[in-house]
Amino acid sequence: MALEEQLAQIEVTPEASLKLRELSADDPKRALVRLYVAGRSCCSFMYGLAFDEKPDETDAVREVAGLRVAIDAQSRPYVDGTKIEWVDGPEGTGFMVTNPSQSGACGCGG
Repeated sequence: MALEEQLAQIEVTPEASLKLRELSADDPKRALVRLYVAGRSCCSFMYGLAFDEKPDETDAVREVAGLRVAIDAQSRPYVDGTKIEWVDGPEGTGFMVTNPSQSGACGCGG
């Protein structure tokens, strides 16, 4: 059974929420959105999004902007302050996941 616990602050913009709901389109295999840490660069974490059918036993699950969001135990400490946006501009279209509270300073300019 997934953990239904108070998670850190996560923001999903209205545009991102709408797009995620459109993409899930009542598909039971897309019942929830999984937010996870996909890796780390020299100065910040890289985040990923995926759809999932059901939460894992150790996932924390939270309702955010009309979506069920699951976060695995390893990613939980690093998602506080995460913002999920839908962007459509000259540099591309897609989801952008950022977390200013987890960025660090580095010499590469990133």
